[in-house]
Amino acid sequence: MDIGTRIKKYREHQNISQDELALKIFVSRQTISNWETNKSYPDIKSLVMLSNLFNVSLDDFVKEDVEEMRKIIDKEKIKEFNVMSCIFFIELLIVTISAYPLSKFYGRIGVLIWLLFYLITFGTATFIEKFKKNNDIQTYKEIISFLDGKQLTYEETQQEKGKRMYQKILFAFLMGIIALIINLIIIFMIHHI
Repeated sequence: MDIGTRIKKYREHQNISQDELALKIFVSRQTISNWETNKSYPDIKSLVMLSNLFNVSLDDFVKEDVEEMRKIIDKEKIKEFNVMSCIFFIELLIVTISAYPLSKFYGRIGVLIWLLFYLITFGTATFIEKFKKNNDIQTYKEIISFLDGKQLTYEETQQEKGKRMYQKILFAFLMGIIALIINLIIIFMIHHI
């Protein structure tokens, strides 16, 4: 995808800095930088604002990327994404409920086993984030729907937002910490009863 080159070209043609462009479309300068270096892809609202600001039709602005977007959001990629999300959820569940039993029955070895589960879960979260970054499915689905004169239904939008929550590395880390704290509290309560 080459949206970054086009954004930079139009921005420089209008002699505005990344900071100025960011202010005009209500995003950070870092976001503009990420778009221009193709680290991320603008959402549909940002694309509409950019096309208006640059005085170019949205179709012309993204036409070179549309076919690639259609390939990325094909059913196989979505299936793969859904399978990875389910695996991550199961791993997260195992990490959450296994800390106490492992430490209770296996002691230090159990803690090491739990840490191994935690690292595997963290690795899965990282893999999903990479997959999501390389295949920005939600943004592409919204753009394709918009260009086809449709909108994602409320249910589809909510479903996609719900998936995002399980893909964040920070979320995985926090859930692991919460699981550890809960299990430490349970251990403390059991030993003091």
